[in-house]
Amino acid sequence: MQTDLTRRRLLTLAGTATLSGAMAGALRAEGIEIQAVMRSAPSDLPFALTRPMHVGAVCLRARDMGALKAYYTGMLGLEVLREDKDEVTLGAGGAALLHILSRPDAAPEASGQAGLYHTAFLMPSRSDLARWLVHVARSQFPLVGFADHSVSEAVYLADPEGNGVEVYSDRPVERWLWAGDRVSMGTKELDIDDIFIKTKTRTDRDDYKTVPAGLRIGHIHLKVGALEAARGFYNAGLGLDVVAGDDQRGATFLSSGRYHHHVGANIWESPDAGPRQEAMAGLDWFSLATTDDAILAARKTALAAKGFAVTDIHGGFEALDPWGTRVRLVKA
Repeated sequence: MQTDLTRRRLLTLAGTATLSGAMAGALRAEGIEIQAVMRSAPSDLPFALTRPMHVGAVCLRARDMGALKAYYTGMLGLEVLREDKDEVTLGAGGAALLHILSRPDAAPEASGQAGLYHTAFLMPSRSDLARWLVHVARSQFPLVGFADHSVSEAVYLADPEGNGVEVYSDRPVERWLWAGDRVSMGTKELDIDDIFIKTKTRTDRDDYKTVPAGLRIGHIHLKVGALEAARGFYNAGLGLDVVAGDDQRGATFLSSGRYHHHVGANIWESPDAGPRQEAMAGLDWFSLATTDDAILAARKTALAAKGFAVTDIHGGFEALDPWGTRVRLVKA
């Protein structure tokens, strides 16, 4: 009964009375039409973070920095690592994950713009995801939806300024299905009861007291103006492999080292989008990290050779994608 009550609370937060309705919200969050269906790492870090390149951090421009700080510290439990009047840095286990810049005069991001679709926070385990689900239910954080993507189990939200958020846990890598260089990522109803039962999670109390030290950003999903141009930058330039998606679906998914995806890009809300406007709130930059100096040098050379603007920064370089999104590749 406790599980059912918590599930009903989750459904209410997602603005629906059924799991099918909640899945529909997740499908919309992934830009999929309702009728469409879609090796463990030898490290304490999640598999996504052990690849040759992985997502490091995300930086947002905020009209109300305090509101976003309160949201991410309350909803996820992120720790305040640094703070001044113009910027706050949040993280987990001492790792900086989310930078929030104070831009009170910024305009809300206009519809049709390229930019952030969602930042996806990867829980270290299914048990962590279960405890967090109870936390958001009991703390009344609104949800957009939730879904089973075969490779992962995902929950979708939106922060107070409309930036998309995903919180998810990966299924064991051995259970991912690959056909050559393509991974199968389905979308079906998330079995919330199974999550709670299999992880033996109490639903009558909030046991999510602090953010798991191993929580990281597993992937980032972007709004772009054209998929071919996105692949030209993120695949041919940055060297990420295309592992899923196609032009018919309106999305492409790319990764390093056979992860299901580190970067997603879609045209669902932004077909033919032009250059981003710096004066608007939303994504400022995001980073990819690598431990390999050769990767840094090779990707910098490849991007410059293709005509992309590249600037040296501390520990690496920053490049502008075709829509002016700043992407940093840095030494981990």
